[in-house]
Amino acid sequence: MRDLRTKAIVLKRTDYGEADRILQLLTPEGKKSVMAKGVRREKSKLAGGIELFSVSEVVIHEGKGELGILTSAKLLEHYDAFVRDIELLELGGNLMRDASRRAEQVDSEEFFNILRQSLQSAQKHALEGSETRWKELLRAWASMNLLRASGEEINLKYDVSGVRLDPGTRYAWDAENAALMPHEAGRVGADHIKMMRVMMATPLEVAMKVVGYGELMDEINYVVRCAEKATSL
Repeated sequence: MRDLRTKAIVLKRTDYGEADRILQLLTPEGKKSVMAKGVRREKSKLAGGIELFSVSEVVIHEGKGELGILTSAKLLEHYDAFVRDIELLELGGNLMRDASRRAEQVDSEEFFNILRQSLQSAQKHALEGSETRWKELLRAWASMNLLRASGEEINLKYDVSGVRLDPGTRYAWDAENAALMPHEAGRVGADHIKMMRVMMATPLEVAMKVVGYGELMDEINYVVRCAEKATSL
């Protein structure tokens, strides 16, 4: 038995009994299921630290079973923009579901970092009232990096035949082999590939600063959707 002190993002909350909740948490140590005892009571000290769309510092008492006991929860960051924007709420829900599914397969700190960056960036741009296609970029960045952290990275170096991608060639997606293939009428060109490489190699806010990324998003979304379909869990 041990007490784990860590940071956590609440992925899901399920009421249990008269006053308890079972929580699914995403932490740097992986996905955790915990019981928050008495959290639904009016004077519970845990209640304020287990909000959705937040990062909290928690202490989990881990025993022999799969379900830990949440003994402490302190709110560090709350991204309230998600509860004020229906479109953003849907986006946030999809991000958390994607991260949760991927974290079922692999224990990696990257899932927590990717989701936290996504929530932070969404809060920032929603408050700024940005009119660019930042929500699409955020969604694509998160998807590409969750795939990478799962060991299913989109190949942006070589085509389906193992030939290095050429800046002068157009590409389409080969669904059978889950890779880009040369195609005269392909939707993907050098600028799209360059932008996707930036998205895979840099923090989200760095990718957000690339001038003109909005003009590339239709084709980038096409590649991401194809890759997600090929690796759907």
